[in-house]
Amino acid sequence: MSGHRLFRFPKPEWLNSATTRTAGIYAAGALFSIGFYLFVDAAVLSHHRNGSDKVHITFIDWIPLLCSSLGMLVINSIEKTRLSADSYSYSGNGVAWKARLVLFLGFALMAGGLAGSVTVLVLKYVVPGYPWPTSWFGIANVAGNGGVMASSVVLWVSQNMEEDYTYNLAL
Repeated sequence: MSGHRLFRFPKPEWLNSATTRTAGIYAAGALFSIGFYLFVDAAVLSHHRNGSDKVHITFIDWIPLLCSSLGMLVINSIEKTRLSADSYSYSGNGVAWKARLVLFLGFALMAGGLAGSVTVLVLKYVVPGYPWPTSWFGIANVAGNGGVMASSVVLWVSQNMEEDYTYNLAL
């Protein structure tokens, strides 16, 4: 067993396979599309089959999902190797610090999106006491942001798996 591992249990071999990586990428896409579909479905429902004409999904409801989606793009544009880059390597000075800062900003965008969707749910739908068909709009917003966050985590892990089947062409 390697001396630099954190836990005593060895990592399963199937975790490094190409099929696991591909399945993780597809699962991330499915989570993202389900989350986005839930919110778009609620937006269409709010304008076509809503029982009350008082409450509709507006741009304020879209802002948290847009923040979470932007955070997902930022997080998944960072390579895992950049987080531990040293100043003497090919990456230049301060690349690891900059990558960590950008990664933090991406996670802050996603956390802000989820917090914003919960805030919209509580302030717009729960506090006024709207019944079920109308309160679904806020619940779908939170579920959509949760799907985007879960897909970002799955995509980050599956893209940054250590691959035995690729070549590193570093000089």
